[in-house]
Amino acid sequence: MDFQTPLAKVRGLGSAKAGTGHFWMQRITAITLIPLSLWMVLYTKQLLSASYEQIIVWLAGPLDSILAIAWVIAAFYHAALGLQVVIEDYVHTEWRKITSIWLMKLTFLFFAIAAIVAIFRISMIG
Repeated sequence: MDFQTPLAKVRGLGSAKAGTGHFWMQRITAITLIPLSLWMVLYTKQLLSASYEQIIVWLAGPLDSILAIAWVIAAFYHAALGLQVVIEDYVHTEWRKITSIWLMKLTFLFFAIAAIVAIFRISMIG
């Protein structure tokens, strides 16, 4: 005879035990990306007709370089969270799932670091 309540049976169980945190981080990064992406689109539109020197001067500004770095971090993190959900849902072999998630996270981390280093180098030129 089982004397546990349904809540007691469920508590502590789950695929990752961190689904709520993952869910909220994805929503927070999505909300963060709204103003950052609007800013990025407006400036990218202006920079398409700018000279190389004007782009360097623009990115050398402290506010613009900080916003660019914030956009890179939020965009790559948001993309990694979303792709992780896709991998967890559609890759059924456990070792492939874990390997795919780790490779995806390392790849996104590499590209985010490369983008941030590029922004730093460009901002140091100006």
